[in-house]
Amino acid sequence: MPSQLLDSPAKSATPISGGTPPVVRLLVLATFIVILNETIMINAIPNLMDALKITEQTAQWLSTAFMLTMAAVIPITGWFLQRVSTRGAYATAMGLFLLGTASAIVAPSFEVLLAARIIQASGTAVMMPLLMTTLMHVVAERDRGRVMGNVSLAISVAPAMGPALSGVILNFGSWRLLFAVVLPIAAVITWGGLKQLQNVGEPEVSTIDWFSVALAALGFGGLVYGLSRFQGGNIGLAAGIVAAGLAAIAVFVFRQLSLQRHGSPLMDLRTLKHRTYTVALILMSVAFMAMLGSMILLPLYLQNLRGLSALQAGLLVMPGSLAMGLLGPTVGRLFDRFGGRVLVVPGAIAISLSLAGFTQVSMTMPYWQLLALHALLMIGLAATFTPVFTLGLGAVPPHLYAHGSSILGTLQQVAAAFGTALVVTVMSARAESLKAEGVAAAAASLDGMRLAFVIGVVLSVAVIITALLLPARADSSAAGVGHGH
Repeated sequence: MPSQLLDSPAKSATPISGGTPPVVRLLVLATFIVILNETIMINAIPNLMDALKITEQTAQWLSTAFMLTMAAVIPITGWFLQRVSTRGAYATAMGLFLLGTASAIVAPSFEVLLAARIIQASGTAVMMPLLMTTLMHVVAERDRGRVMGNVSLAISVAPAMGPALSGVILNFGSWRLLFAVVLPIAAVITWGGLKQLQNVGEPEVSTIDWFSVALAALGFGGLVYGLSRFQGGNIGLAAGIVAAGLAAIAVFVFRQLSLQRHGSPLMDLRTLKHRTYTVALILMSVAFMAMLGSMILLPLYLQNLRGLSALQAGLLVMPGSLAMGLLGPTVGRLFDRFGGRVLVVPGAIAISLSLAGFTQVSMTMPYWQLLALHALLMIGLAATFTPVFTLGLGAVPPHLYAHGSSILGTLQQVAAAFGTALVVTVMSARAESLKAEGVAAAAASLDGMRLAFVIGVVLSVAVIITALLLPARADSSAAGVGHGH
């Protein structure tokens, strides 16, 4: 044991058992702040339209561009995290985030604000895989569930809290205040992080394949952008962009496979050879689609049809989001004791039941019922995400952690965009066709929402089926040396 203490900080990648390592705590805090920003703009759209004299479609770009940037940048992070030290990656991520936030506060026009959001998103894109990769290196396998529970708290509660928090902040001032509140908090976290953060593992020197970078940005960015265009109504154009994105992704995949044989791939697809990781990836993507679909539909229903203010709608979904966050650590402990399947299967069933409940929404459904259904959905997701992340990354050998995290993050963005596009397209198409038949606007919208929730139920049944394929625990041989090379 003493020899371990004499090791230089850069090599302290020996998993520590016991409490959550301080490095992970710091990274969780930083990740919480940067992810909160992905959804903080949703409620500010009416304010922005007034202040900057822009249309709603234009204002939506502040959220779309954030997702697009994440989808384009995350594929590069697997390579980037292997090249630079932990401190270097952290300084890059938080530096970009602070620069973007500061620029947003003083943005004189929409264009500058959009650029600021893109800079913010670039920092966020580095932060998530950095957190996951570091966690897998410094936490012993038997404690991973518990620590991952704390991480999922940051990753799941932050986007859920964004709209509610921004609703509160907007009562006190303009949209600039959203960024002004975040900036000092992020600055303090950055300073604390750089003071305490130690390097984990050794950076490897490898060349970057710029052709792959371009393909990843075009492919994943194009796919997410095309999916976001489905809401505009020009289905042909959107489908064309999606097809082009998929074509670029196909070329990207072939390029990575050839680089794996000689050279260093931007995204190492050998992670997909581990069955548990691949199953976890599919499950996470489908669950994410269902979750984001409902996160979009509920506020629309509560504000547009039931006439609640943004703040009231935010407060109604707050208990569910908090329940999800507070349950994360408990779910993690249960996972460490009983394995994953015990949690994921009931979790997936809870998701299905709550979405089935939402297919019954009406103009008079009591608010307590909506609150209860939303809480059930969030609890189901809490029981699903932590085990899935832990099992998935645990099935990959350590030298592939950075790539495993980056593939996971990329697919999360794509699934989010896909889920959103799917529910909005289904809802709008159904509502339009009913209006054409002479149905009143509110009734048509309501029916469109019900149908969109039915799509969610179908997705959640796929989650249950996938959950049955997961093992109870990560394949321990994968963590060994003789496996997966």
